[in-house]
Amino acid sequence: MKDKTKGLLRLLSCAIVIAVVGFITVVGIGGDKTGSMSDVKLGLDLAGGVSITYQAVKENPTQEEMDDTIYRMQQRASQESKESAVYQEGDNRINVDIPSVTDATAVLERLGNAGTIYFIYGKSPDGKQNIIYSAEKQNYILYRELDEIIADGGVVLDGADIVGAEPKIYNTENNLGVQYIVQLNLNDTGREKFANATQYAYSHRTSSSRTNYENLIAIVYDGEIISAPGVINVISDGVATISGQSTFEEAKRLASTIRIGALPLELTELRSNIVGAKLGAEAVKTSLIAGLIGFIIVFLFMIVYYRIPGLSASIALTLYVGLVIIALNIFDVTLTLPGIAGIILSVGMAVDANVIIFTRIKEELATGKTVRSGIKIGFHKALSAIVDGNVTTLIAAAVLYLFGSGTIKGFAQTLAIGIVLSMFTALVVTKYLLVSLYMVGCDKEGMYGVQKEPKQIDYIKNGKKFAVISVAIIAIGIIMMIVNMTKDGDALAYGLDFKGGSSTQVTFEKEMGDSFNQELENYVNQKIGAIPEIVKVQDENSYIIKTRVLTLNEKDELQNGFVNDYGVDAQKITTQNISATVSGEMKEEAVKAVIIATIGMLLYIWIRFKNLGFAGSAVIALIHDVLVVLMVYAVTKISVGNTFIACMLTLVGYSINATIVIFDRIRENIGQKLKKDSIKDIVNLSINQTFSRSINTSLTTLIMILFLAILGVDSVKEFAIPLLAGIICGAYSSICITGNLWYFFNKKKTSEE
Repeated sequence: MKDKTKGLLRLLSCAIVIAVVGFITVVGIGGDKTGSMSDVKLGLDLAGGVSITYQAVKENPTQEEMDDTIYRMQQRASQESKESAVYQEGDNRINVDIPSVTDATAVLERLGNAGTIYFIYGKSPDGKQNIIYSAEKQNYILYRELDEIIADGGVVLDGADIVGAEPKIYNTENNLGVQYIVQLNLNDTGREKFANATQYAYSHRTSSSRTNYENLIAIVYDGEIISAPGVINVISDGVATISGQSTFEEAKRLASTIRIGALPLELTELRSNIVGAKLGAEAVKTSLIAGLIGFIIVFLFMIVYYRIPGLSASIALTLYVGLVIIALNIFDVTLTLPGIAGIILSVGMAVDANVIIFTRIKEELATGKTVRSGIKIGFHKALSAIVDGNVTTLIAAAVLYLFGSGTIKGFAQTLAIGIVLSMFTALVVTKYLLVSLYMVGCDKEGMYGVQKEPKQIDYIKNGKKFAVISVAIIAIGIIMMIVNMTKDGDALAYGLDFKGGSSTQVTFEKEMGDSFNQELENYVNQKIGAIPEIVKVQDENSYIIKTRVLTLNEKDELQNGFVNDYGVDAQKITTQNISATVSGEMKEEAVKAVIIATIGMLLYIWIRFKNLGFAGSAVIALIHDVLVVLMVYAVTKISVGNTFIACMLTLVGYSINATIVIFDRIRENIGQKLKKDSIKDIVNLSINQTFSRSINTSLTTLIMILFLAILGVDSVKEFAIPLLAGIICGAYSSICITGNLWYFFNKKKTSEE
């Protein structure tokens, strides 16, 4: 009776927590809905934002100057949002798309006019810069006006020497508060110039005191001094700090001005628009419905298959979704379609952790353990596989965030948030609920199920057959890539993000309605045989239609179609060629991030499993899965864009996690090995023991994405279909490939032939 009362109180506490999280998720905190689902920032593909077009002041800029400016502008725009897109339009224009904002004027003010910036020698008339501590502001402040500075020397640096400028918070010594500074990073040429300049300024001081600021290096932007830091030492490493800002926002503005002034080309604003979601309202709506249906089916599957443990997991997963939404708000994450991929993967991993635990519980009950003991031992035995699987994926997320850019960072953020919260809900919340339900009377063995003896399949014996199947599938992909290159010039159907294309702006005579995006997408697809990317300009009847590069005939076909079928004035149809939004530098960063992430994961596997065969098997299986999904892209000619990057990153995390579970069971069985057990028997046993886990986890994740593929619009299907292939392939490789690979690497170490 005592346990039952305690169990009821525990369940009541869970209900209260879930209710609070649900309230915050739906309603938010306070009148501004902070923390709620409606407060989550959405990317251009889901909610739209501001689109700004700049034009180079220089009449005929070189392509190198344009490319360098686009790359620098991308870094600048990423300060507004990591999901910003910057690309070239025509010969001398640059488009900047920034999501989750609706005030073009405010964005323009923050971006600033892309003028020129110089660092010049300066001198303070009183020989002091007078940086003092203000008790009122709890900070160091600059106690003099910049217009007192006297320029007395030539140019030290210009924009071409600057790599970046970032605002920082510096904790001062002796509890004197904090300083808001700007950290300036220079390239090799700038480093040498600045070293010489600071050496000169430092050696020509009239006082040896470190507080003497007689010699300055003034920062001049568009003819005005915006800052004048004093030289207090020689700076030879190319990294300088500018202090004296009274707030972090002031430091941020100064850093932004320095970055924007460092652009290779001077730019002027040509136009700005508020644009709608790339995917359109209908696509977002159907995606949400698909996700909800998938989640409900997963919920029911877990309860039917795993009974009381499944009920605990389903309740915990509901809490998990609410916590993810709150976390997205707390960490100010901009959610995009690739970000949703990260969440889908983390939901799959959250289900996976529960499946591993419940399978272990059923195994313990099969050995005659009591329900209480089965729960305790099941969680304990599942811990290593859950931790190893999640940590390897977390390593990948951390590396992708540190070394990636744009949507890769967004994917990494949502994936990392999901991983941490999924581990918490599986290991803490699910266990708390399961023990509570046991205490209130759910203590019968039939409520948990007993693991049946798995059918023993000889996977090692069939290893050659599996290898032939894999080689055949990969060969089909390679052949199709060669065929595609022969016919189209590219191995894969590279989309706008990778190859650029044409941007057509059409202004209709009347408002077309919220559902017109889908109609327009289908119409353009019928005309040119490619799925377009469409956004609506807010408060106008204009639509921007981005497609692959159009031929003259296709341009005429589209224009005549709009004129004849929709009554559009031909003068209100304009077409410009645009560059890729994924620059060469961003591609290099993506590849570098994935390589480093893979190496990091494999090093972790090697250290944890103390066997290089585990790491080698994992990387080969990973390459196998990537090649199979590439085959799907090659055969179906699905557009390769930013969603391609998200799909591949999702596959990397999913494949490694599935592999870890089997490796964990092999490691455990080796530790318990009897002399009569051969290494072949151990591998087969381990795969058979984890078979139900592999299938059930793949099935639940598959369900989540299947409904996106069924209900989603064409642009969403382009993302969902390859992901489906990746999940199926990941399940196949984890069951049929990884164990065979590990056996191949390790059989020579035993007495077996």
